[in-house]
Order: sequence, then structure tokens, then C-alpha cells
Amino acid sequence: MDRSAVEAVKARISIVDVVRRYVDLKPVSGRWMGACPFHQETKPSMSVNDEEGFFYCFGCQASGDVFDFYGRINGLDFRETLEQLAAEAGVELTNVPHDPHAAERKARKNLLMEMHDQANDWFQRNLRMASGEIARRYLDNRGMTQDVIEKFGLGYSPDDWHGLDNYLKSRGRTSEDGVEAGLLSKNEKGNIYDRFRGRLIFPIQNLSGRIIAFGGRIITDGEPKYLNSSDTPIYKKGDHLYGLNLARSTMTRSKRALLTEGYMDVISLHQFGYTDACGVLGTALTPDQVKRLAGFCSRVDLVFDGDGAGRKAALKSSRMILLQGVACKVVLMPDGEDVDSLLQQHGPEGFEACMNEAPDGLDFCLETLRNEFAPRDIMAWAKNFMSELPDASLRAYYLPRITGGLGLSEVDFRRDAGSMTPPRNTTHRQGQAAPAQQQRGPATPVTGKEDKDDRYFLKFPIQYPDYVPALAEREFGNVLGTDWARGLWEKLINTQPGQIMSLLNEQEKSFYIRCREELRENVLSGSELLDEWEHICNKIAVGEQKLNRQQLKEALRQAQMSGDSQRINDCFRALEESLRRDDEQH
Repeated sequence: MDRSAVEAVKARISIVDVVRRYVDLKPVSGRWMGACPFHQETKPSMSVNDEEGFFYCFGCQASGDVFDFYGRINGLDFRETLEQLAAEAGVELTNVPHDPHAAERKARKNLLMEMHDQANDWFQRNLRMASGEIARRYLDNRGMTQDVIEKFGLGYSPDDWHGLDNYLKSRGRTSEDGVEAGLLSKNEKGNIYDRFRGRLIFPIQNLSGRIIAFGGRIITDGEPKYLNSSDTPIYKKGDHLYGLNLARSTMTRSKRALLTEGYMDVISLHQFGYTDACGVLGTALTPDQVKRLAGFCSRVDLVFDGDGAGRKAALKSSRMILLQGVACKVVLMPDGEDVDSLLQQHGPEGFEACMNEAPDGLDFCLETLRNEFAPRDIMAWAKNFMSELPDASLRAYYLPRITGGLGLSEVDFRRDAGSMTPPRNTTHRQGQAAPAQQQRGPATPVTGKEDKDDRYFLKFPIQYPDYVPALAEREFGNVLGTDWARGLWEKLINTQPGQIMSLLNEQEKSFYIRCREELRENVLSGSELLDEWEHICNKIAVGEQKLNRQQLKEALRQAQMSGDSQRINDCFRALEESLRRDDEQH
């Protein structure tokens, strides 16, 4: 990441000015307040601190700097956010590794996107012309309104082998360019022809609203029923979701995504008011698509057909979503129905009835396992699921639910499944120093109390950064018991307060902003601040003594193993002296 550019952008762009584009802000007691755009809220629950450059919502705890806000509300990744804000601020991104082919690739991608825009114009024009009568009649029979047809930019490709090819040539494009763009196809004999023929056309857009691919549904006789663009330099099926660019704003407010399988299902859901709906693109759901959804919402409701194929897809998809730490429900359609037919025949009431009966994603998985899988397959699924969870907190959350749902003993499952943690490389070369965590003494599992204590201790240097140098001299880090807390402390030591935000990860940033925001409500001064400082210093001393005893015990253990009587006596005396000092202090 170009950190100098990040800081330059922050120096030139006010977070208040950016947030004000999307939120009505009013000054309140030295800060700005407004309704949070990331959850359903009408009251001013979001605070924007222009001086320190961050926002914080007291309702949903959304927080971050100007990059976090702009990227989240526009559905951009960090690189896209940096490029757009840098261009707005007039900051040149210089510290990027030189790629001699980057300009050529960028020009090529721009060409392919322009060709998609031209193809889209041609498809939409065809839908309005006499040749598009069959497609218009099909849409009318499916109950599609003109508003939703225009919203999704639907078009039509006539049953012509060279209609689009000739149109693109009239715009100065070559047939080979059309093949690279995925708009035309080339057979083994080298003949080039239109990929989409006699089909209703669905433009596929990226999060910025640019058309990058198309899907086509046959509306007469022919196979396949649906045909999608192949992967191209501007499009990869497993990365994108149909309609996400239209649904993301609702998702950020509702914190929910409705995920379905078909183009018409997505369009029907939007037509009936479910504007947080999107769909997979001709492939099974991928982890990259789940991660993209997780950036907008905290829950994904899978809306699949109720047949065997739909249930199988729901099992696989819900597992993938749960592994990302995102909540999930499984909404299965009645036999013989899909989302579109259900909404057209029974309206929102029929769909809501299915939604109300939808089981939680994990409950659906466990019920399917119990009813359809052999015992050994059930155990394999459960073990693999637990081992693939990315962190300990999720394993602690899911373990009792999985064992309870499958009727297993948690103790027996733990013993049979082993540690259930991903293997880590813990070796280091001979002659190298062991990692700092090993030097601190035998590793102990992180507990909830350690995490809570670390948050309490770290709040002081975050809220009163003038004390950081003095705390560093007293080796404040020895008080901290978790890796994340020690990592944040290192950043506090080595970074100027005004520049630390760009160095923090999501967890650290959320905690840092919350501490700074709480300072507004409860500022310590005078004797209260002195009492807190002395309390922290006493804890540092206690922590140092505890660490010294751990090191002495380890030295004693090694001396006993080697039979070094002199070292054994020295360790015993040092331990007795340490315990005596503790008694005197108490």
C-alpha cells in the first residue's frame, strides 16, 4: 500500500465533506452527527470526527477513516477507493511497483468495456424494434414491468449469426476484438459468429456500474437454456454477482443479502420490493463472492429451489457462508416453484411465508446431515467444518451448536477431532532466536479475561497518547496477554497519533476509534488521571514480576533436567526472593 499517498489524501480531503455527500450532518458539541447509512436508522447515531479523521456509529458500531467510509458505501475495494480519492485530491500514486505492460493492459480493458457498452446499445435497440416483439411478449408474459426492464437494462439478440459482429465492425472494431471480449465466438475452423443469438439479454455490471459481461436466455426452442459470457480480461464469473451493483445500497442498510440462482429470480425480487437481492452467475457460489457480500451485510439468505439440486446447492453454499463468520438462512421454494413464479402467482405474501419458515443455515446443514448422510460422512463434515474455521472465536461459537445439533458429546468430539486448528509452522532455524512469544515463556491459550484486560489497559495509552513514551520505558507490553493487543501496542509506540489509522487492521481500528470516541464522554483529569496512571504502573510491576517468575521456573526446570546443582540452588534462591518481595508488598 502507498502509505505516503494515503496520508496525502487524508491531508487534502475532509472526512466530513465526504460523509456529507451521503448523510445530512449537523454539528453537535465539537463533532458532526447524522443518521448512519450502514443500518436502518433515522436518528443521528453516527459521529464524524473531522479533527482526527474518523467516523463511528453508536448503533451498529461501523467505524473507520475516510477510506473505510467511501469504500464501504460505494462497494469498492481498498485499491479502487485509494485510486478514486487520490484522483479527487490530486495525489499521484507513485510508490507502486512499475509494470511495463500496465498501460497496455489498461488500454485493452478500456477497449473491451467500450465494446460492451456498444453491444449493450445494440441489444437494447433490438428489444425496442419490430424484431424484439418476441422478447417483449416473453417479458410481458413473465409479468415484468417496464420500470424493472429499464432498471436492469434488458435487451434482445436476434437469431442472426453476424448481427452483432457487423454492428461492431461498423464502429471500428475487429472480429478478433469481439472474440477476446467474449461477445463473439470462434469455432475450430476459424469461423467467427455472434455468441448470443435469439436470446433475451441480461447485462452484467461490476460494482461501478460498468458492463463487463452478458447473460442470455433462449426464448424459442434451443439449447442451452441460459448462456453466459466466458471469462475475459474484464470478467471472471466467480468474482461477480448479478445485480449486486443495484442491491448493495439496500444491503448496507438492511445488513441482509438475498442470494438466488437465476437472472429472472433476481429481477422479480427487485420488482416486488426486495432490492437487496442478487444472484450467482452460472456457477456454484465461490468464497470470493461470499467475501464480497460480507462487505455489505452480516446475513445472507439463500433463496433456492426446493428440489434435490437446490437442497444440495444450499448445503454447500450455507457451509461456505458460515465459514466466513456470516449469518445465513435457507429459503427453499415449494415443489415446482421458483422465486419468480412464486412472486408472480402469490405476491410478497407467498414469499414471506417461505421466509418465515426458513431455517438457520447451520440448522439446515445439520438436519440435512442427520437425514441424508451416513454417520462417518456426518463426522467428516463436522470435523472438516471446524478445522476450516479461520479463528478460535468462531470455533468456540460453533462447537456446542454442532455437537448439540448432531447429538454428540462435546468432550468426545474434541478428543476425536484433535485440536481443530489449522496447522502452523512453529519451527525456526538453528541459531536463530525463537519468536518473542516463545521467549515470554510457555504459551497459554487466550481467555476472555485476558482479552478484556488487554482492552482495559490499552484504552489508557489510546486516550492519553502523551503517556505512551513513559509506558514504553516501563515495558507496558509485558502486561498484555494477547497477540492482537501486543501488535497494537507496537503500532502505538512507533507511530505518530495522527498517522496511526492507516496502519491499523479492521479489529484494531474499530477498537481505537471506540476508545477515542468514549474519551469525549469521560475525560480524566487531575487526581483521577493520576490514580489511573498509578494503577497502570502497579499492574506493569505485577506483570514484570510474574514474567520473571515464569522465566525462573523455566530456568529451574532446565537446570533440574541437566543436573546442574549450582543453577538449581540459584534459581530456588531467586524464586524465594521474588515471593518474599510479593509478601512485603501485600
